[in-house]
Amino acid sequence: KAVVNKLDDLITRIKADHRIQKIVEEPLSINIFTTGGSSTTGVNGQFVFSQILIDCLLRLKPTKADKKELIDRCKQLYQDNQYELSKIHDFRQEYLPEKALWWYTRQSFFYKTLNAALRKQNIHFIFLFRGFISDIHRQLKANQADDTLRAYRGQMISSDELETLRQSCDQFISINSFFSTSTDKKQALSFLNSCNVGDNVEPILFEIDANPALVTSKPFADVSPYSEFTDESEVLFMIGSIFRLKTVKRSSDGQVWVVRMTLCSDDEHDLKQVIIDMKDHFLSREINLQTLAKLLWEMGKPDLAEKYFIRLLEQLPLQDPLLGDLYHDLGRLASHVGNLDKSMEWHKKASALKKQNQSSTTVGKFI
Repeated sequence: KAVVNKLDDLITRIKADHRIQKIVEEPLSINIFTTGGSSTTGVNGQFVFSQILIDCLLRLKPTKADKKELIDRCKQLYQDNQYELSKIHDFRQEYLPEKALWWYTRQSFFYKTLNAALRKQNIHFIFLFRGFISDIHRQLKANQADDTLRAYRGQMISSDELETLRQSCDQFISINSFFSTSTDKKQALSFLNSCNVGDNVEPILFEIDANPALVTSKPFADVSPYSEFTDESEVLFMIGSIFRLKTVKRSSDGQVWVVRMTLCSDDEHDLKQVIIDMKDHFLSREINLQTLAKLLWEMGKPDLAEKYFIRLLEQLPLQDPLLGDLYHDLGRLASHVGNLDKSMEWHKKASALKKQNQSSTTVGKFI
């Protein structure tokens, strides 16, 4: 690790080292697309839906109410942490879209909360963060790397996860979070060497070849100039980036497992047509909370689907033509989960609204 003389440089170095150490030790959330085997449907379903969901969220315009709810929830999470509360206050007052990467690379509530939400697939938190994810996406796209590069990432994973990767060579994996890497191999390895390797935990080094010519919707960029730590050689890949897993082998000195991957385009894998068809089904029209709710319903998350149907319901004016559709959607959803009484109530609301609209139209004809 770098030898530094000045106190400010030392503090910056410690903060940067701490951030990378946290990245190495954090669990990594991935989906694997398999081309065979009994669990294919479930596994590949996750792979497809994770791609569609992020696209849907990025196209949903954020509101001031969403930002307020996010800040309130973060304050609640960090209510006993004065340092983070002060950062939340700064964020509320000072955030600008062009500073999205700077906020993401800081070791603060923003990075911790967003990454935890992505890792655990906490959809409501991801929903609240979507405007900021969109800002990061925009910055990555604007600064997309021009040349092919090789990047590295040290990671501690469980023995079971390692075995899954070993069984998945020549398959495709998508990363459910932003994927932070470095062009400095020594740096990536040094953090692995300083980790405490416990039982059933394995140190691995991801070695990634990324060709910008393959990028369509998931950009990657050297984010060092926009980072809190400008000398980190950090390359950040967009959420949902897809890689082909090439090999998983022990390093020549036997110290770590080396996982070689190449970045893929969206249309390189066998699910290309499925994703295109589903995007056409869900995302070809104007995107709103009804779109998100229907997607979540399709994903087998009826409770969340209901939550967003009702969220939209509460936002619409009383005479909005979409109300009837939403009542019917909620009626069908309630029926789907076996709540027939609730289903009937929603359908009754739809019928009453239709009757009311018809009588209004009739009155209008006589005036």
